[in-house]
Amino acid sequence: MNFWETITGSDLTREWKAFEARAEALPPDHRAAWEQIKVHLSPYSDFTGRNLMPILDGALGLLEETAADGQRIQEVLGDDVQGFCAALAGGEGARSYRDRWREQLNRNVARKLGQLGG
Repeated sequence: MNFWETITGSDLTREWKAFEARAEALPPDHRAAWEQIKVHLSPYSDFTGRNLMPILDGALGLLEETAADGQRIQEVLGDDVQGFCAALAGGEGARSYRDRWREQLNRNVARKLGQLGG
């Protein structure tokens, strides 16, 4: 990956299109699970989403493998897709972009209040 691809995000676009092409080959129930996984993993993304690409690749690989083995999606993910995604992203306590923004806002407010009071 060169500098220009990193700046423009064209590498991510190319990777994303490859993911979607792979997902199209999945059976309908696995494809629906893929859509849910994308939705539930998005809060754990950084600004560009680059941090989720390996996780999404692994999740899609799991879906492909289980579809090839003929397993039902409930056998693989269970009933808690959101919990599965939280575990993929780093566990229940994984920081989402909301958590990072909240911490940044709190630091900025505390700094401003410190300037006003001091």
